[in-house]
Amino acid sequence: MAADSDPESDVFEITDFTTASEWERFISKVEEVLNDWKLIGNSPRKSPEKGEYTTGVWEEKCDEVSFADFKFSVTHHYLVQESSEKEEKDELGDDTLPLALQDLLSTNNDFPPRAHCLVRWFGLREFLVIAPAANDAVISESKCNLLLSSVSIALGNTGCQVPLFVQIHQKWRRLYVGECQGPGVRTDFEMVHLRKVLNQYTHLSGLLDIFKSKIGCPLTPLPPVNIAIRFTYVLQDWQGYFWPQQPPDLDALVGGEVGGIEIGKLPFGACEDPISELHLAATWPCLTEGIIVDNDVYSDLDPIQAPHWSVRVRKADNPQCLLGDFLIEFFKLCRRKESTDEILGRPAFEENAKDAADISHALSKLTEPAPVPIHKLSVTSMVHSAKKKIRKHRGAEESPLSNDVLNAILLYLFPDAADKSAERPDARQGTFAEMHTTLRDIEEQNLYPHFKSAPSDSLTYKLASCLCMVNFYHGGVKGVAHLWQEFVLEMRYRWENNFLIPGLNNGPPDLRCCLLHQKLQMLNCCIERKKSRDESKKCNSLDRPASGTGILQHQQDANYLETEKEKTEVGKSWDSWSDSEEEFFECLSDTDELKGNGQEGGKKSGSKVTSNLKPEGRLHQSGKLTLLSTGEPLFIPVTQEPAPMTEDSLEEQSEVLAKLGTSAEGAHLRARMQSACLLSDMESFKAANPGCCLEDFVRWYSPRDYVEEEVIDDQGNRVIKGELSARMKIPSNMWVEAWDTAKPVPARRQRRLFDDTREAEKVLHYLAVQKPADLTRHLLPCIIHAAVIKVKEEEMAENIPSVQKIITQIIAHASKVLRYTNPEDKKMEDIINQIMSAEVTVATARSLKAKFSVETCEDTDEKEELERFVSGLLDQPEVLVVGAGRGPAGSIIHKLFVNAQRLAAMIPTADDTKGPGSSEERRQNTGVSDFPPPTGREIILRTTVPRPAPYSKALPQRMYSVLTKEDFRLAGAFSADTSFF
Repeated sequence: MAADSDPESDVFEITDFTTASEWERFISKVEEVLNDWKLIGNSPRKSPEKGEYTTGVWEEKCDEVSFADFKFSVTHHYLVQESSEKEEKDELGDDTLPLALQDLLSTNNDFPPRAHCLVRWFGLREFLVIAPAANDAVISESKCNLLLSSVSIALGNTGCQVPLFVQIHQKWRRLYVGECQGPGVRTDFEMVHLRKVLNQYTHLSGLLDIFKSKIGCPLTPLPPVNIAIRFTYVLQDWQGYFWPQQPPDLDALVGGEVGGIEIGKLPFGACEDPISELHLAATWPCLTEGIIVDNDVYSDLDPIQAPHWSVRVRKADNPQCLLGDFLIEFFKLCRRKESTDEILGRPAFEENAKDAADISHALSKLTEPAPVPIHKLSVTSMVHSAKKKIRKHRGAEESPLSNDVLNAILLYLFPDAADKSAERPDARQGTFAEMHTTLRDIEEQNLYPHFKSAPSDSLTYKLASCLCMVNFYHGGVKGVAHLWQEFVLEMRYRWENNFLIPGLNNGPPDLRCCLLHQKLQMLNCCIERKKSRDESKKCNSLDRPASGTGILQHQQDANYLETEKEKTEVGKSWDSWSDSEEEFFECLSDTDELKGNGQEGGKKSGSKVTSNLKPEGRLHQSGKLTLLSTGEPLFIPVTQEPAPMTEDSLEEQSEVLAKLGTSAEGAHLRARMQSACLLSDMESFKAANPGCCLEDFVRWYSPRDYVEEEVIDDQGNRVIKGELSARMKIPSNMWVEAWDTAKPVPARRQRRLFDDTREAEKVLHYLAVQKPADLTRHLLPCIIHAAVIKVKEEEMAENIPSVQKIITQIIAHASKVLRYTNPEDKKMEDIINQIMSAEVTVATARSLKAKFSVETCEDTDEKEELERFVSGLLDQPEVLVVGAGRGPAGSIIHKLFVNAQRLAAMIPTADDTKGPGSSEERRQNTGVSDFPPPTGREIILRTTVPRPAPYSKALPQRMYSVLTKEDFRLAGAFSADTSFF
């Protein structure tokens, strides 16, 4: 029989019950997180001070755990507190309650205005939250119980005494249940959330019944219950209080517009009241059961009698602000793609054809009889008059800007054109030179290098504000294109007529400014060079001897050109590396000298030049230096100024030099290209110091390359001997090569290093081809600069610390963003949003000052108190009202509510809020209460009772309730003794 049995029947299935389940693994992961965060045991700390939950620093740590494939996030919230090890050792005991149970009875931080919801509901300073990750929710009751049991086991296994909550149901409901375990104690955190509640539970008496029944204390009578009550009243009606926005200036250019401004000024302020609501919280912090009555029939809770008042304001969502709208609309131009001609509807070639026709017409007029002398006419003046005729013949529909607006803006930009009958003054003699230098002006001037914009008194800065105003008030992008076209025409006219551009600093382009400002500075340099050259030619032509005949004069000019031709051929290899490819000479009244010098001058011999040349172009003597070969004094020559360059030109030059590579030939070519200025200075030096040598030039030009040492000669005397440095003795040295090539030519007869004609035309072409989008990109730093200055001016009148902090952040942020040529749009939007935030804050401060009559208050002490109160509303989430309803601010708030209530009931208002009696007595007299029904009712009930048995340890019990129009919530923390349970 045994042989016939099935062998497979002896095999048994073995189940390994030691394998961890998903539930056990989840508990293990939670325990690992608690151990990693070192939340084991109790860590006593000092009791939190009053208001510390609001003013203190809260931090949090996060981690992630999984239950099977369901992910949870574990977050540790805690208040940062300092505690010494000595205090911990002294306070630590075997029967010490967990911190959470101590916090349940603390009254120092009831109703904190800025904290986590669990902090407000339970008064905890440290807790853990396990919540579903992403948008998942734990809705099933069995899953909720499973999570609670997991939490309880993890707390028990690790000995963690920090409360641990689990978020259940949908997240918007903010429902939490949790547990806290300590040595022999356990606290259960429970919660009820309803949309509607029975009337018997809307008052204190009903809530006390719930609290006592939930405690189930076996003692008789029950210990007294401590009560804290807070009622919140909302004020939304501001009738009778004007919004302090300045009315429009009817005489201004944009008169009749809200926030209308003068030309060149940015608007500021909100078009609507930035404050939408005022929330008054009347608080009774420490009450005992039986002292007050609050039921559905009668209530002793009169807000005017509340010992504590606190106020917070709610700002309107995205209030419309003038400065913010200006910046946003101007920034939108960056996304436009059209050119100026496309926007104005006139193709470039048609305009050029019209201009050419009028120019030819102007040229023909030069040959016609004229009522004025012919020498008073010029091509440029006729061209300019022709262009003016074109502008006059344009119809009104073709010009987005009216003549009055355009003329006013142009006169603001170019104040030197005010007196048309007189010659335009120098650009340095204008409105800008007459401005007073104040501390504020210096601060604004020092700000532009950070933003890479332009000085606040410059033409570029003023142009940016005008374009911004035109874009907002006068036709948008079409008005911008029209004004820019007229601006370019003005630049052309000033170049052709040698009129310097006002509002620009002297000297080469300032690379700290925006590129457009550099271009205008470059154009001004060209105008100044051309103007100086033309005036010199005019003076020299008047000083020319009148006795010479035409043939003699022709011979002198021929001798001059022959001398210049020889100079050019000798120095061609070096002159070709200058900035200009064409030959330019300054033909001055030196032909007699040139003739003599050309006949008497000898040729070079090595690095020396015969000393029979007449010295030219001397500036002044260089101290006690003398020429090494002749012993004559060494003179500093008049040299050409180096060619100014803008930022883009420097980049182009750098790219060209970089493309030459690192080879020996490329390095040699690069050095020759950079030596045009050196060659010019050598020629000027030779002309000023006949008979000089390279050592003389080096002693003046680069003293470090001439090494002197004291030696003893053959006779035993100490003498100073000098020689060129090692780098100057390198074979094929560029300095030696340039010195051998240079001829003695003064700076005034050298070819120009800076071709002002060519550079001016390049700048004018650059300006003409700018699209409105490109122009906006160039001027955005100036607009940001102007906006920051405007905010600072407005803030100085209000003295708001929070706005000062925002301004500092804007400057730091903009300094990093605007240093790049094309900053990202998102970063620019962030800067604009910061400016708008500062504007809203300033507008809020003005609104509060108007509502609380800060400026009209006559009592000094009362005014200071109101100013502190208003300042606190701007910086703090909630401000305590000194004196509650009887203080200066409380009286005004009371009056605001009374007026709002009577206006709602259509009852004439009267200033009787300071009279005797309570608000209930006035309600009986007038039929209208001083305050509306409270929008929110918050009540905290606390006590200490033994649970669950009479012999159990007395432990803290707490219940928080909040009742609003659409929400009712109970949050209870009930502790029990587990030692004998």
